[in-house]
Formats: sequence, C-alpha cells, structure tokens
Amino acid sequence: MIPFNHLGWLFKTFGSGVYPKEVRQELCQSLDVLQSNAEVLDVGAGTGMMCTFAKACRDDLRLTAVDPAKGMLKFSPAYVTTHQASAEDLPFDDSHFDCMMMGVSLHHFTDVYSALIESVRVLKEKGRLFIYDFNVKTFMGKSICRGEKLLGEPGNFFEPEVLKNKLETYGFSVKIKHYRWRYTLSATLEKK
Repeated sequence: MIPFNHLGWLFKTFGSGVYPKEVRQELCQSLDVLQSNAEVLDVGAGTGMMCTFAKACRDDLRLTAVDPAKGMLKFSPAYVTTHQASAEDLPFDDSHFDCMMMGVSLHHFTDVYSALIESVRVLKEKGRLFIYDFNVKTFMGKSICRGEKLLGEPGNFFEPEVLKNKLETYGFSVKIKHYRWRYTLSATLEKK
C-alpha cells in the first residue's frame, strides 16, 4: 500500500501537476451551473487539491473534503471542512451535496460500486458529479494501473465508457471528455 498518511507534504507540493489546464477549466464549467453557496464534496480528496481548483473557479462554494488518510487531510486549505472517512461510508445526510468531485481518487476506492451508491445517496437530485482519472485503455493508463497494483493499491481503474454505463444505471446523465491518457466525466443525477 502507498503510505498516503505520511505523504501529504509531497502531494501538497507536487499534486497540482497531475491536473492539466483543460481539466481545471472543465471543472470550472461544471461548477458554474451551481447555485450560490452550493455544497461541494471532494471524495478521496487527499490534500484538497480539487477544492483549491474549485475555489479558484468560484469563491462562494462551501467546500468539504473526505479522505481516509488524516495525514493527507491536514494539508488541506483552511477554508475546506475535512472529515476522515472512506468513499464507501460517507458521514453525511442523504441529499446533502449539490456537487461531488473525485480527482484521481476513484481508482483508490476499495469498493467502487459501494462508493457510487454512497455518491447517489448524499447527492441532491440534479446534483453534479465530476470525475477525473487515468484512462486504462491507453498505454500510460495501463502502466499507472500496473504500478499501483504492484504497490498494493486496489487499482480499480475503469474504461471511461464502462463507468459511464454504470453511472447511467444509477440515474445519471453523463458526458466524457478524453485528454490523451486521462479523462473527465461530468454527470448530473437526473432522478433518485
């Protein structure tokens, strides 16, 4: 296993390099449609990098981050409310959030399907979901997947179209954009 609890300083220092400009712009577009003071949850947040990007898009958002590694969360910005928790067991009421973000975290979840069910539970109807991850259909994506599995990580990487199909069964409308060996998925929970 990657010792995330001890690597917060490293991810805080170099983590933004994983997010190309196009992805950050797409995140802003996804957040633009939210109401004022919307509640946004970053799942598998690490050091809160997605929250940092979200605040750069809109400074009125109410940002919350969850991650199982306390050593990562302690490097989150002060304006982010943090909770030590897993994606499979979120400590929030039903229909609480207007938007959820998962930046290069989905593949670390132990049980992705349970995490997706939790996402549906805590999202409001018409809530937004933004996922950014590595595309396992590409050479680089496959290489990252193999590397993570060698390090003892779950390595639950999805082909974007497979994830899209799964989310549609949960009531989401989904759009995918490809960025070389990465992808984004923007979804709206149409009905619960």
